[in-house]
Amino acid sequence: MAKTRALGRGLGALLDDSGSDIVSKSLSSPKEDAGGSVSGISISEIEANPFQPRTRFDQEKLDELSASISQLGIIQPITLRKVRQNKYQIISGERRFRASQLAGLTEVPAYIRVANDQTMLEMALVENIQRDNLDAIEVAISYQRLIDECSLTQEALGERVGKKRSTITNYLRLLKLPPQIQKAIMDRVLTMGHARAIINIDDESEQLQLFKEIVRGGLSVRAAEQASKSAKASGVTAKKELPIEYQRIQDNVKRQLDAEIGLKVNAKGKGSLSISFDNEKELKRVLSILDLWP
Repeated sequence: MAKTRALGRGLGALLDDSGSDIVSKSLSSPKEDAGGSVSGISISEIEANPFQPRTRFDQEKLDELSASISQLGIIQPITLRKVRQNKYQIISGERRFRASQLAGLTEVPAYIRVANDQTMLEMALVENIQRDNLDAIEVAISYQRLIDECSLTQEALGERVGKKRSTITNYLRLLKLPPQIQKAIMDRVLTMGHARAIINIDDESEQLQLFKEIVRGGLSVRAAEQASKSAKASGVTAKKELPIEYQRIQDNVKRQLDAEIGLKVNAKGKGSLSISFDNEKELKRVLSILDLWP
């Protein structure tokens, strides 16, 4: 039998400290399943991870994530370790947990870990990945869990699941997409091919714009890839041509309208200003601020 990789200090120490964990190897309820099922856990029963290396969280980004969670819910569950009766400790997902608190949630979806179940978790996740009915985001989340909780590198993960490192990387990049796009992938509105075209664009507002074009126009993957190349090229040009005073204008308009703004200006001063919105309600809100709604 191959020797199991030793976990480093931090997550490994947290998982191996069985003295403070009351959960036995014989799980007594589905809520304590260490495999792939998700449970709803009360926020009041969750405490921070003492091994969390990050001590400062960007408040603006937390507020943005909180707003997204209020609208779409939590797409990627957090991972908890049960430390005593009705008390759980965060293994991964503290940023999502904090944003959920800001959003006023009383419960969050979570995976529950059992102390010293390293091999069991790894086997369960790898087996879960092999299922044919998983969407791309579910696969990506499983890959991320194996990396975070089992201390695997992308190379080692590729060996475990029989995939090239580039394939692993492409899936993991999906988790950096805006929540609206991740949800569309989970709902199978977008294919993996469409998602890869979108993620090749660096700017989030441009990603959302292409996403809307794909959905509205029913674009094929090839058409989405061409649109992605065009958007990326125009985005680079716009960034090079946008003087600092126009950047300030763009930031000010974005702040005033609380919406994604696209400002493009060429060397002659000619350009365009675009305002992105997700639905009719959002459009009415922006137009009301501009005093343009009847």
